[in-house]
Amino acid sequence: MKKRSINVKGTEVAVTTLHKQDYISLTDMVKGFEGGSALIENWLRAKDTILFLGAWEHVNNPDFKPLEFEGIKNEAGRNSFFLSVKRWSHSTGAIGIEARTGRYGGTYAHKDIAFEFGSWLSPEFKLYLITEFQRLKEQEADTRSLEWNVQRTLAKVNYRIHTDAIKEHLVPPVLTKAQMNAIYASEADLLNMALFGCTAAEWRRRNPGKEGNVRDHATLEQLVVLSNLESINAVLIHQGLNQSERLTQLNGTAILQMRSLLGATSLKKLNTPKKP
Repeated sequence: MKKRSINVKGTEVAVTTLHKQDYISLTDMVKGFEGGSALIENWLRAKDTILFLGAWEHVNNPDFKPLEFEGIKNEAGRNSFFLSVKRWSHSTGAIGIEARTGRYGGTYAHKDIAFEFGSWLSPEFKLYLITEFQRLKEQEADTRSLEWNVQRTLAKVNYRIHTDAIKEHLVPPVLTKAQMNAIYASEADLLNMALFGCTAAEWRRRNPGKEGNVRDHATLEQLVVLSNLESINAVLIHQGLNQSERLTQLNGTAILQMRSLLGATSLKKLNTPKKP
C-alpha cells in the first residue's frame, strides 16, 4: 500500500493507492473539524450520500450489488438509519470507500468520493484539497518523467557498448556504410523482437499516429530491461553466438526480468516520489 501525504490548510492528509487508484484518508480530512470521525458516520447517514456512492459504484465497479444497494437506499433518510463503511462495503461489494486497519488505518475513499466529502465538510476545504492533490500528481508526473529520461539515457549508453561489439565482431571491414547500417538496424531489431515482440518497422505500421519509435514509448520497466539486454547481447556477440541463438536467450531473459520488475516492491518504491 503506497502512502503519500498532502498538507491541506495545515492538516496532513494521507493519499494511498488502492485498486490501482488514488484514495484519500477521510479520517485525516476531519482532524481539523469539530466532531472528528463522527462526521464520517453522519455523512454516510445522508440519503444524498448513499445516492452518490451508489452512482459512483455503478460507473466504476462491475461487481457492485444493485439489489443490496436498493435495500440500503430505501433505509436511508430514516432517523434510525446507520451505515458503517464496513457494512456498506461488505453488503454491496463497494470499492469506493474502505475502512483500513493496521499501520495506515482509517477510512479511505477514492478521490472522487473524497472530494464530495470535502464539499460536505466545507467548500473552502474542498478547494484546498483539490489544489494540493493536483500539486501532488504534478510532482509525481515530473518525477516519473525524470526517471524515464534517466533510463532512456542509460539505454543510449548501453546502445553504444552494443554497437561497438557489433562493429568488432559482426561487421567485416569490406562492407559499405549502407551494409553496416543494415547490420546495426538488424541487431537493434533483435532487441526489439526480444522485448517488444516486433521490429521498429512493424511498430511504426501499427502506430501510424505516434511520433518517435517503439523505444520512445517504452515504460520505465521496459527501459530497465532494454539496458540489460543490450549489455547481455554484447557479451553473447563476443561469445560468438548467432542471431537465432541470441534471440532465444534474450527473449527468455526479457520475460524473466519483466516479470520480476513488475512484481518488485523496490520498483514500486522507485515510482513513488520522496517527500521534499
